[in-house]
Amino acid sequence: MTTINGYLFPRYVGNVATEPADEKLVEAWRLLMSLVLDQRWRWQELSSELGISQAGLRALLAIDPSEPRPMRDLAQAMNCDASYVTAMVDDLERAGYAERRPGKVDRRVKAVAMTESGIRALRIAQDGLLGPPPQLARLTPTQQRSLAKLLHTALAEPTTD
Repeated sequence: MTTINGYLFPRYVGNVATEPADEKLVEAWRLLMSLVLDQRWRWQELSSELGISQAGLRALLAIDPSEPRPMRDLAQAMNCDASYVTAMVDDLERAGYAERRPGKVDRRVKAVAMTESGIRALRIAQDGLLGPPPQLARLTPTQQRSLAKLLHTALAEPTTD
């Protein structure tokens, strides 16, 4: 095992059916994972600032402010049980960030709509969680652009020609 920033990683990484992954690629991935894992504290800080649970924050990020979403769709999008979404939405309602409304097609179906306060909270959440971490500010602007370009290339959907 190798330790990077306090996280343990196995020395061998790769698909056992193929060749082991390139050492530099493994190192880069471990560093990226370490960076991502270090950001998990931002969730706690932000949820406290907004007065909701981390689960509520997750739901806040999953709701489209311009389109109320049925709770079952929200559960499916977040890959969790519908009863858990109920608790998440309860949290958002208590904070005044969301409200349940009858569905447009079927009034028995409850859709979750964001309130004006919820839209403001969403902006705060997006700025706090989706902005680059301070570690990346150590890179020069040219390095930042290079990193962004590399990640775009690596994560682009494969095209079929």
